[in-house]
Amino acid sequence: MDNTAVFEVSLEPNDTRRLASLCGQFDQHLRLIEQRLDVHIRNRGNQFSIEGETDIARTAIRIVEDLYDQTRRKSDLTPDEVHLQLQSSQLEEAAANDSNSNVSVSIRTKKETIRPRGKTQIEYVRGIREHDINFGIGPAGTGKTYLAVACAVEALIKDRVERILLVRPAVEAGEKLGFLPGDLAQKVDPYLRPLYDALYEMLGFETVGKLIERNIIEVAPLAYMRGRTLNHAFIILDESQNTTREQMKMFLTRIGFGSTAVITGDTTQIDLPGNVRSGLKHAREVLADVSGISFTHFSSKDVVRHPIVQRIVEAYESADENDRKSADERNKKTDKNRDN
Repeated sequence: MDNTAVFEVSLEPNDTRRLASLCGQFDQHLRLIEQRLDVHIRNRGNQFSIEGETDIARTAIRIVEDLYDQTRRKSDLTPDEVHLQLQSSQLEEAAANDSNSNVSVSIRTKKETIRPRGKTQIEYVRGIREHDINFGIGPAGTGKTYLAVACAVEALIKDRVERILLVRPAVEAGEKLGFLPGDLAQKVDPYLRPLYDALYEMLGFETVGKLIERNIIEVAPLAYMRGRTLNHAFIILDESQNTTREQMKMFLTRIGFGSTAVITGDTTQIDLPGNVRSGLKHAREVLADVSGISFTHFSSKDVVRHPIVQRIVEAYESADENDRKSADERNKKTDKNRDN
């Protein structure tokens, strides 16, 4: 291994319970760090030795120290938490050299403080705070919707807005759900569940219930937006890849004074009929150069779920690219045969 180095660290205090939590059952947490960073970790009690490429070994030391600090507040670390710490540290390497990285982008809600993970999430939150209309485009698991809801909750708590509107098109995800009982709001409630879940986590069930009763938080299908003008509100349109061009234009023209809008979506998961073009794709082209609008593009590298999710996203992206190339080649052959 070129440019290798060995770093030593002593974790204090020397607490057997915390060290066991850090290492995990059969040292599975240490093995996960070794596998992801390509380093070698040895430890005897609270004395740790990490060998690897110099910069990566330094990162590994910092991760071990951060995880040990977490054991002070938690009884047991989980592999998921170790993965998220690894993901955050690797993504934030690029953000560490950002000239604006010292500007706080943490989001304060009633129940917790939320910190964006990595450069793209940091840029996303900054864009939301600095622009009236913001697009977050990319695969599932990148935090687009969760961070948008967090920013909305923070804006409401700080009285920057008077209400929150969470909007989603009611399009079936490649399935036929059949008859659903209730009025329109009840019929689309299953589609809006991820938004409810984020609100409950940040504000608590009781507070969310009261705010919904008072119409300070409104969760609605996109069809309810026609004819309205939304002033002093924080509006989130989720799953916007399933809007038509006309629906997207209708939504964007609802935005009034003192309002912020965030539009999230994944252009690889469009559930519209094949002959209908996504309003999100169209808006990305039409509004790219419009002042006051920000676009944040997430990639598979920004996925903050189980590492296999990132690999799944990359595999599908590769397959889609191959399909596009095959289609282009077929079209070229067709054109050539027609010319002959």
